[in-house]
Amino acid sequence: MTTADTQPAAPYGTPETPRVAVRGEARLEVDPEIARIGITVSARGTDRRSALEDLTRRNAEAVDLVKTYGEAVEKLETGAFSIAPELTKRGKGERVRTYHGSVHLTAELSDFTALGELTTRLADLELTRVDGPWWALRPDSPAHGEARRQAVREAVQRAREYAEALGAGLAALVELADLGAERAEAYGMPMAGGMRMAAYGGGAVEEGVPVLNLEPERQVVLAQVNARFTMTPPDLSA
Repeated sequence: MTTADTQPAAPYGTPETPRVAVRGEARLEVDPEIARIGITVSARGTDRRSALEDLTRRNAEAVDLVKTYGEAVEKLETGAFSIAPELTKRGKGERVRTYHGSVHLTAELSDFTALGELTTRLADLELTRVDGPWWALRPDSPAHGEARRQAVREAVQRAREYAEALGAGLAALVELADLGAERAEAYGMPMAGGMRMAAYGGGAVEEGVPVLNLEPERQVVLAQVNARFTMTPPDLSA
C-alpha cells in the first residue's frame, strides 16, 4: 500500500474530482393539525374553605364540559394550582381580607368544528378565562418529512445546475447535513391573533351560547440541508 493510498481525500476535491457544496431549502404552508386552549378557573372567598370549595366546583364543571366532547379532545391536562390570601393594606396588624384561588387547564383538540363551540361554552362558565387557540402541527406530522425531501431535491437540482454550467455532471454524494426542519412558531407558544375571553357572574351553561367561527392559522414548515457532491472534470475550454 502506498502513502497516497493511506491519505484521506482532499476536503475540497481535486482537479480530477472537484467538489460542489450547496444548500437546499424548502418552505411549506400547511393546515394545522391541532389547536390548544388554556383554561383558567378562579375563585375568591372571605375564608379559605369557601374559596377552595368554589374552586373545586368550578374546576369540576370545566373538566366535565371539556370531556363531553369525547374524541375531539385529544388531551386535557391540569397545570398550576394556587390559593393565596390577600391581606388588608391598612391597619397595624395583618389581617386576611380575602382568598384567591385558581387552576390552570390545557386542552388539545383536533376537531376544529368543536373548538369554536367549546371555547364559548367555557367562557360562559363562572369566573373562567379562556386563552388561545394556539395552532400547531404534531411533532410526527408528515409535513416535516415532505419539507425535508423537498430541501434535498432542491440541493441536488442546484448542484446539478452548477455542474452543468461548467460542462460537468454530478458523480457522487459526499455529505448531506441536516440543518433542521422546524415550524416558524414553536409548538404550543402563543401566536398573533390569539383569543382571550373571560366570564364573570352567571352560573350554569346556558343553551344557545353563540359559537365562535375560528379560522385555523396556516403553519409554516422549514427545512434546510447542506450537501456536497463530487463532479466529473469540468470543460473549461469554452
